[in-house]
Amino acid sequence: MKARTVLATVSTLALATSLASNSVRGADLGSDPVYYKASPIEPFNPWMIRLRVLGVLPDAGGSSVNVPGAPSLSSPSAGLSISDQAIPELDITYFFTKNLATELILGVTSHHISGNGALTGLDIGKAWLLPPTLTLQYHFTDFGPLKPYIGGGINYTVFFNQSAANTSLASLAVTDLHIRNQFGAAIQFGFDYMLDRHWGLNFDVKKLWLRPEYFATVNNAVAVSGHANIDPWLVSGGVAYKF
Repeated sequence: MKARTVLATVSTLALATSLASNSVRGADLGSDPVYYKASPIEPFNPWMIRLRVLGVLPDAGGSSVNVPGAPSLSSPSAGLSISDQAIPELDITYFFTKNLATELILGVTSHHISGNGALTGLDIGKAWLLPPTLTLQYHFTDFGPLKPYIGGGINYTVFFNQSAANTSLASLAVTDLHIRNQFGAAIQFGFDYMLDRHWGLNFDVKKLWLRPEYFATVNNAVAVSGHANIDPWLVSGGVAYKF
């Protein structure tokens, strides 16, 4: 009889201990969500925009000038000089993956064109440029908030509002000017430095190969033609926003 009483007491104590242990574990489950609740996964948004200040730095060395009947002006020493310019610029980037993206830049710039070499001092005219550039980029993602990238693509430059200077140099005056629209290759490198999930700083450099044909008229009579080797560097910096 005593043995039965002892056995019953032990069984009761074991059951009570088990219930208490389960109760403690249940309390732990409810009090520590770090280990028992999955963190929400942020959805991948493929869009990024950047607003930058863009410096357009033409490299017009090697431009050609052909003036019938004026060999001195057609010499290799005669060429064009195209002014630098700084403009606001917007770009839109779409990420196919976290590494692979495409970028389109949009901006409009105005440039003054003058002569150099044998044409130094000749005011040729001015033109507005719309140079949309589309590149395919690879973004490196192993450097924390620093996101460097490289890219390459194509540019199509539209020349509009072209006007001749109509000023004279040694009895020469450019009275008409036309520059043809032109496709060109583009390469780029740059980086984003992300300050948080959405906002960051950007620095970007592009090189365009842009060598359009141009045609002009001197003194309303002499036809002039050639290639304007603009070949600009596009250097920009600004802010980025990742959606």
